[in-house]
Order: sequence, then structure tokens, then C-alpha cells
Amino acid sequence: MVRIEYLKQQIARAERLAKAILDRQTAERLQAFAAACRTELSDLTLKSAA
Repeated sequence: MVRIEYLKQQIARAERLAKAILDRQTAERLQAFAAACRTELSDLTLKSAA
């Protein structure tokens, strides 16, 4: 459960920063990081539900 909460926080933080930052490359990297965290979160929630 700790990892799930961590991933949720990281997704929110990365998306907030991506919206606030002016550098396009950095914003894209933050969005990619958020997407990777979302994928891992999905995998973890499926495993814990099974």
C-alpha cells in the first residue's frame, strides 16, 4: 500500500509541474514519468485485487 500511495503522489506532482513549467522538453518528460507511474500503479492495483 505504501508504494501505491507513493505513486499517486508522484503522478500528481509530475502533472502539476508539467503544467507549470515552460520548457517543453521537461514538461514532456514529466508527463512521460506520470504515465509510467500510472502504468505501475495499474499493475499493482490489479495484483492486489487478485
